Amino acid sequence: MKIESTAFKDNKLIPPKYTCDGENINPPLVISDVPENAKSLVLIVDDPDAPRGTWVHWTVWNISPHIKEIPENSCPQNSVEGITDSGRSGYSGPCPPYGTHRYFFKLFALNTTLDLDTSVKAADIEKEIEKNILVKTQLVGLYRRQ
Repeated sequence: MKIESTAFKDNKLIPPKYTCDGENINPPLVISDVPENAKSLVLIVDDPDAPRGTWVHWTVWNISPHIKEIPENSCPQNSVEGITDSGRSGYSGPCPPYGTHRYFFKLFALNTTLDLDTSVKAADIEKEIEKNILVKTQLVGLYRRQ
């Protein structure tokens, strides 16, 4: 399984458009090679370099395993977005206070769907899905505020 973006390459800079310095919308994502037996996908975007520990920028679950892309500024139809560390649901783009930070777009294929409250934390999602992961992959973007 792969997750890529047409806006940036793995371990390369995320364009400002997708950050707090721009439009603060999610970048376009392309998903491929999802296992045939997957029942759903989970996407967690976080920054492990945040000063107070890992900062969660986006959680989305119950994404259709048949999806091929997530266009910019959108959420997959019939999926669920959780509350991020910014205190709201939806995508919250990179906004590091200093230095270059890494943003992990982690994608999990599951053998089930999830029945979770939208207030669930990313760490709890990862714990919940632990035994149901068929495969996982990630895309890493970098950002440094100008």
